Amino acid sequence: MRYAIAEAAKAESKAEVPIGAIITHKSRIIARGHNLRETTQDPTGHAELIAIKKAARKLGSWRLLDTVLYVTLEPCTMCMGAIILARIPTVVFGCFDPKGGAAGSLFDLSNDARLNHHVELVPRVLESKCSALLSTFFAQLRSRKRLAGTPSPT
Repeated sequence: MRYAIAEAAKAESKAEVPIGAIITHKSRIIARGHNLRETTQDPTGHAELIAIKKAARKLGSWRLLDTVLYVTLEPCTMCMGAIILARIPTVVFGCFDPKGGAAGSLFDLSNDARLNHHVELVPRVLESKCSALLSTFFAQLRSRKRLAGTPSPT
C-alpha cells in the first residue's frame, strides 16, 4: 500500500485528487497508476484503470489472474466493473468512499451473485494515511477557493 500512497502523492503534485494504485503479480509490482482526470480531461483517468491497462500490457493478457490491486481509496462502480472484467482476484484498499464506493459503501459489486467473477476485498489498509491524504487535499482546495472568492462545491 505504501507504493500506492506514493502514486497518490504524484497525483497530488499535479493538482489531481490524490489517489494511487499499484498491481502486483506473484508479489512483484507490474503496474502503477495515479489519478489523471484533470490532466487528461478524461473521465476514465482513474488510478485503478490506468494501472489495469498497464498490467494487461505487461502480462500480455486482459485476464489479470494471480494479481492484487492496491488502491488508496475504495473503487467506484466504473473501476469495480473493470476489476471484475479483468478477473483481478483481490483488491486491497485504504479508506472507504461513502459518496462513490462500490466495494461496500454505496454498493458492493465484489460479491454480486449475478456477476461471473467475485473479488476478495481487504479494506482499511493504512486507512488513516490514505484518508488524511484526501482530507488534506480537499481542505486545501476549499481554502484556495474561499480565498479566490469561488463558491465551494457541495
